[in-house]
Amino acid sequence: MAAATLRPRRGSGHRLAHLRRTATRRRSRDPRLLLAVLSALAVAGVIGRWWGVPLGGAVGVAVDRFLRRRQPAAVRAARLRATADLPLCADLLAAALRAGAPVDRAAAAVADALGGPLGQRLACTARSLRLGADPPEAWAHLSDVDGAPRLIAAAIRSSASGGALAGALVRLADDLRSDRTIAAESAARRAGVFIVLPLGLCFLPAFVLAGLVPVVVAVLGDVL
Repeated sequence: MAAATLRPRRGSGHRLAHLRRTATRRRSRDPRLLLAVLSALAVAGVIGRWWGVPLGGAVGVAVDRFLRRRQPAAVRAARLRATADLPLCADLLAAALRAGAPVDRAAAAVADALGGPLGQRLACTARSLRLGADPPEAWAHLSDVDGAPRLIAAAIRSSASGGALAGALVRLADDLRSDRTIAAESAARRAGVFIVLPLGLCFLPAFVLAGLVPVVVAVLGDVL
């Protein structure tokens, strides 16, 4: 009986060890870790002194943190698309709710109509609501989309107080479009400044060489 009880434990221990070895191999093949180690070795090798080792280690840690914070291009594009679809999502949800659909069915219908990253998150929300999850837990699938916390707060508020969610969603869609317009105007103004800046950097040395240098040379020639 004791031997029978020991066999599953031994098997589970082997499986756990196998999972640990697999995770270790995956971490060793991680390109971020490889780049961090190569950066540390390069800095230590270039310096060639004993104090290059801790400096190289610090550089390796900094490179690893930088690479971990940087999002892949696909993830960045998905987040931008979800943010762009959020005002339309709010309008469609409001229209479905005004037509008399329950919140879970409205979310499912809008998810099918939208598709893409935001549609996938909204489909998860609809499934969670249909399965009886609490509104904060269900709507948390949208929390990583820019601007979605306001939609989540409106949905939670409506579920707690019984207020009209459709009106709040329409106002939210208008606010999101206004914020997008303001952000686009600010980006256009910054682009104008960035365009003028190289022109100023080119004009100032030319002005110094063509205007000030001849005057200084002439004055120094008369004095000397």
